Amino acid sequence: MLTAGLTTATVLLSTVAATPARAATATYDPIPEMPSQSGLGLVLQEYASFPQSSPNPAPVDQRLVRKARINTISEVPDGSGRLAVPDLNGNLYLVSNGVPHVYLDVANTFAPQFFSGRGLGQGFGYVAFDPEFRANGRFYTLHTEQASATTVVPDYAQPNTIYHGVITEWTATDPAAGTFTGTHREVLRIGFGGQIHGIQEIKFNPTAKRHDGDYGLLYLAVGDGGKGVGNTDPQNLGMPHGKLLRIDPRGHNSPNGKYGIPASNPFVAHAGALGEIYSIGYRDPHRFSWDTATGKLYLGHIGEHAVESIYEVRAGDNMGWSEREGSFVFDRNPANPCDRLYPLPADDAKNGYVYPVAAYDHDPAPGWNCTSDVGVAVAGGYVYRGHDVPALKGKYIFGDLVDGRVLYTEAKEMRRGQAPAQIHRLSLFDAAGRPVRMQDLSGPGAPGDPNRVDLRFGTDAAGELYILAKANAKVWKVTGTRTFADGNVGHAKVRNTTGAANWAPVTPSKWQFTKDEVILAEAGTSRPGPRRPFEYAILNAGPEWKSVEIEAQVRLDTPVEVTNRDVIIVFGWQSDTQFYYAHLSTDNTIYPHNGIFKVNNGDRERIEYQWNGRSRGANPAITDADWHQVRVVHLPATGEIAVYVDGSKDPLMTAKDTTFGSGRVGFGSFDNVGRIRDLEVKGTPA
Repeated sequence: MLTAGLTTATVLLSTVAATPARAATATYDPIPEMPSQSGLGLVLQEYASFPQSSPNPAPVDQRLVRKARINTISEVPDGSGRLAVPDLNGNLYLVSNGVPHVYLDVANTFAPQFFSGRGLGQGFGYVAFDPEFRANGRFYTLHTEQASATTVVPDYAQPNTIYHGVITEWTATDPAAGTFTGTHREVLRIGFGGQIHGIQEIKFNPTAKRHDGDYGLLYLAVGDGGKGVGNTDPQNLGMPHGKLLRIDPRGHNSPNGKYGIPASNPFVAHAGALGEIYSIGYRDPHRFSWDTATGKLYLGHIGEHAVESIYEVRAGDNMGWSEREGSFVFDRNPANPCDRLYPLPADDAKNGYVYPVAAYDHDPAPGWNCTSDVGVAVAGGYVYRGHDVPALKGKYIFGDLVDGRVLYTEAKEMRRGQAPAQIHRLSLFDAAGRPVRMQDLSGPGAPGDPNRVDLRFGTDAAGELYILAKANAKVWKVTGTRTFADGNVGHAKVRNTTGAANWAPVTPSKWQFTKDEVILAEAGTSRPGPRRPFEYAILNAGPEWKSVEIEAQVRLDTPVEVTNRDVIIVFGWQSDTQFYYAHLSTDNTIYPHNGIFKVNNGDRERIEYQWNGRSRGANPAITDADWHQVRVVHLPATGEIAVYVDGSKDPLMTAKDTTFGSGRVGFGSFDNVGRIRDLEVKGTPA
């Protein structure tokens, strides 16, 4: 039977379709909120490092210049504890106790047709071991070949094919051996008309048990070849492109006779449809995994224009591409290239599309060329069900493969048909407990672009989590958790300091001091030194501080309608040209707002992790004229800085900087009036 939203017309090959019905006004900011910062952080222990390898042919795209293009990590299902890591440039490694060795040279086996030098996913992309590998020695690989270099005709192909994605079955003579000897046979070959979005991942369902209908069936995440933005291939049931496929490698009832088509697949009985199809409507279904506790299948889907999505996938689903991107109508043929996304129509339910259970958007810079790449792409992950890190239980851990942000949602909050789950950003720590970002771990010595992490995730048989980076070919194991800026600041305290004698304002005439409050009664003006902030007062009472925690209530007196209302908390102050400040605002769409800044003998430098470098920082914090509790923690020894608002256990903003190891604290604003009360400072005197 047809899944809702599919018609027999979708079976026809279509390269261009009419503009879908949509609202009149385009959406330019589909998901206004940034992922919120979590206080929780992952402790990463380096697990393995892989030798230098090179694409063939040499790449023109600098994003392909990696030390080694490792693509995943998974455990061989034979009880040996060996982990398997494919390098897109050709080698399959097995890793024992963190030491890798070459098990199989896939590139050499298929040379000279083997091709890894153009698209970001081309080469030896993936390996999947049969759940009975220990007994039968079978496993499956995915690699690419240049169409012009082979005479083999693909089983399915787009017009003007550039390269082939090939699934191969291997049978090891001795499954326990350290290097492969045995035989191989081709299972399936798909031709792609573009350079990107090929077959991204192949995998067996680890939750399926013997005698389950899903046991031993191989899933294939097949992209749209980069062509779906302009055609309807992902909606065409007569093509595998833009689909999640499910096949039986042990069967023979496929058109090429080399694999089986499970009778339980949702489109088997539909005339003109490929029986291999499990679900449809994908652009770039990059990574997928099953929650081993619930059996739910989650898939990370890389968006075209603005939306990165996580889907819960069921048989027969239609995720909508290229009629939809995330939860928005997608216009393939816009009059204005920026007008791609539109709100869903009121009668959208009739279409039967499935929408993300979690999503975030690209947040491009103001004036961004909307036809260019922002550099944002989701890396699908795993629901943690291991035992070593109990704080992660039930969390779906994923991230952004480009900038290396590690994110999570609560699996219980990812519900189909409901509002998308809240996304949180995890802090990261190295094995010594120092705060780091993935760029810090992957960037040093990385060829190409060191700011591009090429983040990946993997698990072992026990469900423990691993993080990979192509950039420098390293794998880290998640060994524990820590809380950001959770160290002891010290016990010295200063309070009850509202008197004028305790404060040194930039412009004394603008300030009022009452029994209970310090009041900036007039908007600040420009002053010598850095361009901003304009007006603040430094607390002279008490000592200069090393580690410090500042707690106070703050209020803005200006109307809520004024979008650039703000307050600042100063800390690490050494002079008018050397200090830190935390900026809290109603608005995060203007560069200065919602951030942690450093002034060091020049104009301010934005240093908080939440700033994406383009357009957004932390989500708006103070949106009214009420009193709000603010807490700032600074640990100069590690450089950890965290800012909390209204008693939240999770920080609004975090940063790492060790420039100023001590200093005084203060309060102020840019160009508004505001108040502070109940100020308490505690810490370690300098």
